[in-house]
Amino acid sequence: MALFVHKYGGTSMGSTERIRNVAKRVAKWARAGHQMVVVPSAMSGETNRLLALAKELTPSQATTAYFRELDMLAATGEQASSALLAIALQAEGMPAVSYTGWQVPVRTDSSYTKARIESIDDKRVRADLDAGKVVIITGFQGIDDEGHITTLGRGGSDTSAVAVAAAMKASECLIYTDVDGVYTTDPRVVPQAKRLKTVSFEEMLEMASLGSKVLQIRSVEFAGKYQVPMRVLSSFTPWDIDINEEAASGTLITFEEDEQMEQAVVSGIAFNRDETKISVLGVPDRPGIAYQILGPVADANIEVDVIIQNISKDGRTDFSFTVNHNDHARTLELLRDKVLPALGAQEVVGDTAICKVSIVGIGMRSHVGVAAKMFRVLSEEGINIQMISTSEIKTSVVIEDKYLELAVRALHKAFDLDQPVA
Repeated sequence: MALFVHKYGGTSMGSTERIRNVAKRVAKWARAGHQMVVVPSAMSGETNRLLALAKELTPSQATTAYFRELDMLAATGEQASSALLAIALQAEGMPAVSYTGWQVPVRTDSSYTKARIESIDDKRVRADLDAGKVVIITGFQGIDDEGHITTLGRGGSDTSAVAVAAAMKASECLIYTDVDGVYTTDPRVVPQAKRLKTVSFEEMLEMASLGSKVLQIRSVEFAGKYQVPMRVLSSFTPWDIDINEEAASGTLITFEEDEQMEQAVVSGIAFNRDETKISVLGVPDRPGIAYQILGPVADANIEVDVIIQNISKDGRTDFSFTVNHNDHARTLELLRDKVLPALGAQEVVGDTAICKVSIVGIGMRSHVGVAAKMFRVLSEEGINIQMISTSEIKTSVVIEDKYLELAVRALHKAFDLDQPVA
């Protein structure tokens, strides 16, 4: 008897009919002799609806007390879907019980709206599993040391599921979504994109961090830290599909780099439309200048991605970096009000008309000239590169956003990703 964790996203839980299908699928796995823990998201659109109500009441609030209440509010979405799933399972004749994150409990820090999991007490869950019950645990939420409800941030149900799988040493964590796996790139941009049967943890981590929306990055980080096998697959296949076929479907995120995987120089193309560029012009070129610019940005809890500093001319230089679109105005205001006067820089400017396109592949470790090929392909398409960032298994470029789809299609073809996956 194996223990499996199933996670179902908001679209999978989007209606009572879909919840009924999830219940039938879970019951099938339980009747096959497996112990089952299920982590559902809130019903599609529910979290957005709740947060919109809060914003309507107090659109400019940014206090700790306000964020605490946001977590109280947002946590109810997963509580509702978990209870509904338990009811649906009971209607299928399958014993089931649902728990909130604080009933398990899932212990977190006190960072409201973006808490991090510290520990999970699995005693209660194991007792129910041993009694033959399916256990449903609300995703996205937990409880801090003072007993306050916390949430993990958008997409946090993925992280909850992987954390539960790690704590309980599950055989596998299956992430059910509205897509049937991880693709070489977004099929909406490149219809020829292919589904990957396997992808390495490192590649998946890069893809998630670079803009792939299939998995939330913190869930991949958690899986890597605790070596949790993950599989991404569709919840929209017939619920009564053969269980062995289902268990081998989708994309397996693996920690083993087999020979076949190493043959692919580039495994996928990721992109991110949500980044903007900030440039501090005419900065005095002296030691510590990067910290003087980025330190206050980090203190404001603003995440910086690609960074570039130009060659010094006449003792001054230009310093550019990218931030999430949601942080663009706040970063400009922070730099203009606090950093610019202290630095003696000339100007701070922003550019929202940019995007980031990345090639990812563990095969890049053992192949030279991959980045050069990327740059050549973009050059042949008349696409100017504004910024470059590299790691051992990825190369990212910042380009004008109007060229995003052209760049992705050209790179996908150039690296033979439109060919059948072996």
